[in-house]
Amino acid sequence: MRPEIIVILCILTGYAFLEGIRGSFFRKKEQTRDDAIVELFSTFGLFFISQPLIILSVQFIMGAAAPQWQDSLAGLPFWAGFALFIIFDDLTQYWWHRASHSFPWLYNLHRAHHNAKYMSVRLVYRNNFFYYAMMPSIWLSATLVYLGLGWVYAVFIVIKLAIITGAHSDVAWDKPLYKIKWLSPIMWVVERTISTPATHHAHHGRYSSDGVTHYKGNFGNMFFLWDVIFGTAKITRNYPEEFGVENLAPATLGQQLAWPLFSENDKGGLTAAQEANTRN
Repeated sequence: MRPEIIVILCILTGYAFLEGIRGSFFRKKEQTRDDAIVELFSTFGLFFISQPLIILSVQFIMGAAAPQWQDSLAGLPFWAGFALFIIFDDLTQYWWHRASHSFPWLYNLHRAHHNAKYMSVRLVYRNNFFYYAMMPSIWLSATLVYLGLGWVYAVFIVIKLAIITGAHSDVAWDKPLYKIKWLSPIMWVVERTISTPATHHAHHGRYSSDGVTHYKGNFGNMFFLWDVIFGTAKITRNYPEEFGVENLAPATLGQQLAWPLFSENDKGGLTAAQEANTRN
């Protein structure tokens, strides 16, 4: 097993353990039987189906169309390669995520992520199968790997996963740091640079009237800086008391995992209430 995979598993297991000792990993507020199934199959689908197929597809397409480009960036300095992943992976994912809250058909692929009425490491890869299959950042990252930046990606993805896992977990690592007065200037920079539990939990808040929830913003995955730059940031250093989306119509297990293959009850699109939630 590759070293970065071992580190990634350790990060996920570590946060799961922390949630577990608090008694909240398996027993989330308002969780349903479908929640665990969606999380298990969507995570498995990404790691063992979507991502491998995308990597193999890129290798085949690039190998046929531009074999001379293989490993052409292998001699690039680490910082330059890392910068390419910041742009083509993380910035691209910001816009993909933002688009998912703007276009009803795309929201149907992302809504499983917000169906959960809790925060947890379990949510990190909770999305429709086609959401990941179509995600531009995965295809672009696979292309950069083909161009010879695989070793840079191994470092990049470990750092990124550490950040996004911490941002989704209900173990709010930033909360005690906000209480330390001399750390305030440092945290001011941190919360405007990377996604933190406070900023990302706000994106998952259930009620827009609570003063914390920012469902139409805080889209950043690894870097929250994109929200700051593009005007979608909301920073309160507080956490919503409830999660999910108000007025979100129920979705079947099939709809969450593989819409539009399973589109019963929704006639292939969003209800009026769902569409309002994506546009307001």
